[in-house]
Amino acid sequence: MSSACSHRGCHAPTMTCVRGEAFEDCPHWAAGASTTETPKEADSGSEQKLPFPWTGNVMGPADISYLAGASKVKLLTLAGASDAGKTSLLASFYLLIARGIRPAGVEFAGSVTLEGWENIAGSLRWTSSSGPSFPPHTSSGSGRHPGMLHLSLDTPQSRCDLVAADAPGEWFSFWASNQASPQAEGARWLSERTDVFLVIADSQALVGAKRGETRAALVNLLRRVGAEAAGRPVALVWTKCDVAVPAVMKTQIREAAQRSLGDIPEFRVSMLRLLVRRHEIVGRGSWN
Repeated sequence: MSSACSHRGCHAPTMTCVRGEAFEDCPHWAAGASTTETPKEADSGSEQKLPFPWTGNVMGPADISYLAGASKVKLLTLAGASDAGKTSLLASFYLLIARGIRPAGVEFAGSVTLEGWENIAGSLRWTSSSGPSFPPHTSSGSGRHPGMLHLSLDTPQSRCDLVAADAPGEWFSFWASNQASPQAEGARWLSERTDVFLVIADSQALVGAKRGETRAALVNLLRRVGAEAAGRPVALVWTKCDVAVPAVMKTQIREAAQRSLGDIPEFRVSMLRLLVRRHEIVGRGSWN
């Protein structure tokens, strides 16, 4: 049976759309439908072969039920502006785990989206033909639901199935300024379902030419998360911390977070230098 979808790694209609779309709304489905033969009906009495309920690529919303049947799934949402470093943060997290760099007692226990992880982390790897680069921008035209990446981790207490949403920053910008915006549908979907929020503060943008707009947008996002969190865990993550943010700007952001969310933990992530050894990239960052 051949797929009617032209998107790499998508096996619709046999399985759900990897972009979380209804088939009729997905441009890849429309492009593939005209060039793909229609599957034939199975003969009565013939054996019906069912595919695996995952492809290895990013999951759509319907796919979470396959995980939830075995254990409780924790949904992690990285809320931040476009180009704030959300996808790079996810890719770095995956590569650290792959190298065995993880908290004591935590062990990698599998993933049903390894191809999806590699799609965003592959650009950070050193190859024989090219050096590392940042993951491609997560397009705001990638559907109404986010692509979701899965990791299963064994902890001293239990197994944790973590699903991280790789969502476009534009969704959160619309959501922060207008909760009911049609362009914020994906952010609303995440806000209703997520277990943990990470609010991303882009250090580079906070010292750039549009730092005033960046600060105002981040303050609006903190307010929106504060209004929607309803007691769920929230943390503030400063990305690109090799760029120094003036103390006054940091104070303004922290005061806004305090007003909207109370005392929340902060994390700082930075790529201070790259060491090239045997065609591998080792990032030295600071987490505190």
